[in-house]
Amino acid sequence: MSPNSEDPSTSAINMSAAARAMLGKVHKLVPPMLERFHKGQLGRVAVIGGSADYTGAPYFSAMASARLGCDMSYVFCEPSAAPTIKSYSPNLMVSPILRSTASISQAQKEQDPSGEELAKPILDMLPRLHVLVIGPGLGRDVVTQRQVKAVIAAARKHNPPVPMVLDADALLLVQTDPDLIRGHKECILTPNVVEFGRLAKSVGMDQNTRDPEKACQELSKILGGVCIIQKGPVDYISQGIDTTVSEFQGGLKRSGGQGDTLTGSLGTLLAWREAYHEKLWDIGDEMSREETLLLAAFGGSAITRECSRRAFVKNQRSLQASDLTEEVHQSFLTLIGEPSQTQAPKQNL
Repeated sequence: MSPNSEDPSTSAINMSAAARAMLGKVHKLVPPMLERFHKGQLGRVAVIGGSADYTGAPYFSAMASARLGCDMSYVFCEPSAAPTIKSYSPNLMVSPILRSTASISQAQKEQDPSGEELAKPILDMLPRLHVLVIGPGLGRDVVTQRQVKAVIAAARKHNPPVPMVLDADALLLVQTDPDLIRGHKECILTPNVVEFGRLAKSVGMDQNTRDPEKACQELSKILGGVCIIQKGPVDYISQGIDTTVSEFQGGLKRSGGQGDTLTGSLGTLLAWREAYHEKLWDIGDEMSREETLLLAAFGGSAITRECSRRAFVKNQRSLQASDLTEEVHQSFLTLIGEPSQTQAPKQNL
């Protein structure tokens, strides 16, 4: 650490009153640690991604989800990626059930299986999952993309619908077929500025507006209430009804993979959001699902930016995506914090 660097454990976090109020509401989504909860109840999150060329992204996403506090963290990846991802950590449940042109047989190629047929191993898992994170390391293989489209469609039709986070090459699917997620109010998209522009163009949105907050809200409305986090120097966040800005300081190093900390954090927050609306503990006055969707998005953005800030203080120019993973828990404690252990437990489960 350079002589002029701040100590990340003691540095003051400067935030607006509005941001502090938002984080106070995010705090309400965090489940208390109660003895009666069982394994898996507070978050079963699956990352769908990982291919021969991209093994780091799904790992960073799944580990961020785990470090934030989900109970069970899965990776559904292409077979060639599974051994490598397994070797990164024994804490993740890695299943090689994502298909690609290289991993289906010649007979299957000749039969030209549907997306639903390819996706069956993943579809069979949907009842056991709280959230899907789709896109980290996904790649653009046509067989993989066909399978993932079927997963998204099935997750929407599931009762109840499975919340999801879409990033990276999953956004390409939305760009080519916006109806795939249009109206899915349990979904968060995380485009960067370039990806946002492509999504806006795909739905015929006028991109001449100079107000990024209004643009974010307009695109969300066009997509029927899908929540959007437009990443950039600040993050603009909207679910079509309300719009907020995440202005927390991040690090100055732009290494690849930092966005995967965001997707994983969002996965856990969405899982906690489900537990909140199931009223697994005494939640007091219930917030609407529209409000809690925005809060989960804001919380994920805030945690990721704080991870980046803390990791940059420690590592400066050498910062890598894995450094953010190590900061997830402390960033959560700094910004949001654990709920009171004295909350009245709900007994009639």
